Amino acid sequence: MKHKRMKREQALPTTPQLEGALAREEQKKRFRSILRSTVFVLATVAAISVLVATLLFPVMRIYGSSMKPTLEDGEIVVALKVKDFSKGDLIAFYYNNKLLIKRVICGPGDWVNLTEDGTVYVNGTPLEEPYVSEKSFGTCDLELPYQVPAGQYFVMGDHRSTSIDSRSSMVGCVTDEQIVGKILIRVWPLAAFGTIS
Repeated sequence: MKHKRMKREQALPTTPQLEGALAREEQKKRFRSILRSTVFVLATVAAISVLVATLLFPVMRIYGSSMKPTLEDGEIVVALKVKDFSKGDLIAFYYNNKLLIKRVICGPGDWVNLTEDGTVYVNGTPLEEPYVSEKSFGTCDLELPYQVPAGQYFVMGDHRSTSIDSRSSMVGCVTDEQIVGKILIRVWPLAAFGTIS
């Protein structure tokens, strides 16, 4: 009988052991709570980032050479969703389920004309284009001079000899509904990080 009582006494945990076990359980609860909070915060931040990138600041990678020398193949740029565009702005727009980036030459109601050597005239005035390294008439099947329809923009690539743009009836002028945003910043490569003009 005495032997059984001693065994039972040995089997019962001591107060410090109970306190240690309780502390470990509390620590596990705190850890689970912190982990749940962290996962929730990370998921929320990721969702907000995706929404901002999609709705406000679309991020795009450049493919091809139609915007040389301003933008090179492989560079990554960020756009801002705005509704007002000026001459010289770079814009991204949808064409046949693809995103294209071109430069705004003129807007609704403006008259555009091109000479054989590739000089661009807007409303009878030659356009100053420091961003173009080589002028070219390019692929143009429009009847010139051409008036830009209401609510649309006449756009051209900076690499005039290779760019297919508003000079071709295949692409035509860009409507407000097609435009994703105005290109503001180059983020890759890091050496070229900065605003784009």
